[in-house]
Amino acid sequence: MHYPRRTSRIKKIRKQGFRARMRTKAGRKMINRKRAMGRRLNVR
Repeated sequence: MHYPRRTSRIKKIRKQGFRARMRTKAGRKMINRKRAMGRRLNVR
């Protein structure tokens, strides 16, 4: 079965991967924000 709109993995990674994020100022900010959060878990 073929799923609709099957985007290529390479295209996806180039657009939203780590290196793509590191290229822009906003992307670096995003990564740093995620890192600051760490692996925080929402446990009640």
